[in-house]
Amino acid sequence: MKYVTEGLEPRRVLELFEEISAIPRASGNEAAIAAWIEKFAKERGCFCLKDKSNNVFVRVPASAGREHEAAVLLQGHTDMVCEKNSDTEHDFSSEGLKLYLEDGWLRARGTTLGGDDGAAVAIMLAVIDGCLESHPTVECLFTTDEEVGLLGAGSFDYSVITAKSMINLDSEEEGAVIVGCAGGVRSDVEIPIKFQPVRGEVLKISLTGLCGGHSGENINCGRANASKLMGRLLLAVSRKMRVNLISVSGGTKDNAIPREAFAEISVANAERAARAVMSEVNRVRGELCAEDAQLTVVCSVPADACESMMTAESTRRVLALLGTVQNGVIEMSRDVPGLVGFSRNLGVVKTNENSVSFIFSSRSALESQLDASVDSLDALAAALGGKTRHYSRYPGWSYAQRSPIRNKYLKAATRVLGYEPKVMMIHAGLECGIIRSRLPKLDMIAIGPDMRGIHSPDEALSIASMENVWKIVAEMLK
Repeated sequence: MKYVTEGLEPRRVLELFEEISAIPRASGNEAAIAAWIEKFAKERGCFCLKDKSNNVFVRVPASAGREHEAAVLLQGHTDMVCEKNSDTEHDFSSEGLKLYLEDGWLRARGTTLGGDDGAAVAIMLAVIDGCLESHPTVECLFTTDEEVGLLGAGSFDYSVITAKSMINLDSEEEGAVIVGCAGGVRSDVEIPIKFQPVRGEVLKISLTGLCGGHSGENINCGRANASKLMGRLLLAVSRKMRVNLISVSGGTKDNAIPREAFAEISVANAERAARAVMSEVNRVRGELCAEDAQLTVVCSVPADACESMMTAESTRRVLALLGTVQNGVIEMSRDVPGLVGFSRNLGVVKTNENSVSFIFSSRSALESQLDASVDSLDALAAALGGKTRHYSRYPGWSYAQRSPIRNKYLKAATRVLGYEPKVMMIHAGLECGIIRSRLPKLDMIAIGPDMRGIHSPDEALSIASMENVWKIVAEMLK
């Protein structure tokens, strides 16, 4: 195999990252990568267990003379968020990623890279491959379906684990150690719709070019949500004339801020409606953050004739939800300055045969705020004649006053990086919350290399940072 990263360090870690990038591993499609890891571990004489959820647990024996030391657990997830640009043809179910280097960053052409959490997988595989000179017993846990509700971590049998401390490798900032995170819940809202024959002219509105990003880590960056912005444009048109929705869609993942949204509407005068749309777009541009400067809105007449449109009442209900539902930062933390405390992301909007579905991801370290998000969505849906479903709820991870693994990391990272990393809690969800709920005495931290644009086709992984994190892990285990 010819490696894009040939000649770069950490050589074996990067090679393994490229090898797993050739294996499709969307959430729910981890059987192939699980089988690959299982075969890889067994060929190297390690104890290996693969469960029915395709979680894989591997135990790497200690180096000679270190058998008496407590085991350390390394942990990360095998699945990745599969996002692509609208002009990119790629089948995530059957095709590997097309990797390339750009100014010291590893990227994938037109798609997400899967550095979240392929970086963790590659580091653990390198440990299994014998790339460390000296280490205690190392247990590696590869979990599944993290991106769709931390499902793999929730189904794993933790009785097999003997480690007393854990290094989660699902962070995206080299100079930081994470010591706590938010919990979350997914919510589906279905608004029933009825159709009638199309009258008037049809206008298609395409909204693209927004930055998007992670719905936890980037929710406070001021980035526009494409679906919410589309709702605003449609409401602007409805102020000028009667609008009947034909379809509306935006986003593909609940935990990614939507970058694109599309709608088709029936109006009396398409040209006048297009002017109303572009007038509102010009107003919006003055509100956008720098990352969203590439916003592009195009109004056109669809090539295919539309036969039906939503009734006026159905249109009213859909636009009411798009226009009123809380999205983004709802409340900042009262305990940690600068930390988001409570948020909600409208990740997916989709027009179905008899309904329009809205999929949300709500996050908070407080269970009471997650309950409040559930209650408010229930009330809004009921008022609009819809229904809700809440699922994939997971707990947060609270800060520990005493943490030997955190102290060990700070010493090792300071030696490698030349400065002491910051200690922080994050608003994103990590599997640490679930693992801590099953192993309450497990001492844990979360670290990782520098990445940018995760959960979007702009995702990139720093090669230099990957080397630093590998050195830090090696130093900690040494």
